[in-house]
Amino acid sequence: DTYAATHLDDNVPEEVKQERLDRLMELQQTISAEHNESAVGQEITLLVDEYEGDVAICRSEYDSPEVDGEVFVKSDKYLRKGSFHSVLITDSTEFDLYGKV
Repeated sequence: DTYAATHLDDNVPEEVKQERLDRLMELQQTISAEHNESAVGQEITLLVDEYEGDVAICRSEYDSPEVDGEVFVKSDKYLRKGSFHSVLITDSTEFDLYGKV
């Protein structure tokens, strides 16, 4: 119910909107990649959310489920869902981290 939403016409062409979104997402990927890369080599405490094959899918206290990236952890021992573990971050992508116990 903002003034712009209720009183102004939407005169921005769809292709312009899409181009702006694409540029924004490209910039965000770069920012996210740099942020995640800075975590490599650090040890952080993670919560085990679930398993996918032999990889534990975890998140830190800063990561919201279904919104933020995940941390994929390989371990020689079973990491129980709901448990916390200290994990060394070994690699990163734009959106996710990889680690080992």
